[in-house]
Amino acid sequence: MDLLAIDKYWSLIEGKLNNWLETGIQHIPNLIVAIIFIIFFSLFTRVAGNIIRKVLRSAFDSKQIADLSTAIIKACLILMGVFICLDFVGLKGTVTSLLAGAGIIGLAIGFAFQDMTENLIAGIVMGIRKPFKVGDIIKADGVFGSVQTINLRNTLVETFFGQLEVIPNKILFRNILTNYTVLGVRRLEIPVSISYADDIEQAAEVIVKELNRCNFVIKKDETAVFAESFGDSAVNLLVWVWIDYPGETGFMEARHSTIVTIKRSLENADILIPFPIRTLDFGIKGGQGLDAVISNQGSFKKAETPT
Repeated sequence: MDLLAIDKYWSLIEGKLNNWLETGIQHIPNLIVAIIFIIFFSLFTRVAGNIIRKVLRSAFDSKQIADLSTAIIKACLILMGVFICLDFVGLKGTVTSLLAGAGIIGLAIGFAFQDMTENLIAGIVMGIRKPFKVGDIIKADGVFGSVQTINLRNTLVETFFGQLEVIPNKILFRNILTNYTVLGVRRLEIPVSISYADDIEQAAEVIVKELNRCNFVIKKDETAVFAESFGDSAVNLLVWVWIDYPGETGFMEARHSTIVTIKRSLENADILIPFPIRTLDFGIKGGQGLDAVISNQGSFKKAETPT
């Protein structure tokens, strides 16, 4: 009985091996085609990757973003070639299982590294849109300075106070970002006050005339002075001046020269920039005149003098 059972089992194993052998022989042509296709696809991916890398490096300011994008494209091409080869061999079920597994793994990685993935995607999108480039002066999320490096996950900005700020790309992507370099101009707004006794139009004419003589002032036809408000001691004016930014004359230097020029022009025109003044009106409704107040104080002092 045992010998018959062994013969039966052996025959089953031999039949299974024969089926595998026949199936393998039948798939030899497909396997050869798949191997040739893999070799060809590998060469194609290498050549295409070099071309894509050169194109992306010329398109992106960051080489890291260009290299990462190239690596992702090459990996997608290789995976596509592998799936096609498996289909040639007849392993369609394996292809389906691999795709499902890749989707689950990608979802898990996305949840596990959510912040990193978000910064990475934001860096790639900003590399395509190019809201700024290295050397631009930007302001975002309280950071104001010059862009030094654009990385995959963050951007390095050197502030005008000499610090190096590391800003995650998702913050630059989500929040309002001001690029001071893209238009190449900037407007100075300088507040100044003049006395109520002086003429506003005359002061505006004098200021505009003197400022337009400065070399750093551009758009001279748009240099203007506006009456802003009535102050406690003076009429408040607002001076508008356009400058190149960034330009040969720095922002602080241009603002300093503008303030000096405004003060000098008003002094030469004998227009007063007043100190704070307080007027005491004793005759206002419900009050007393100054002479009455003095006389009352005198009477009060006499009453206090001992006899």
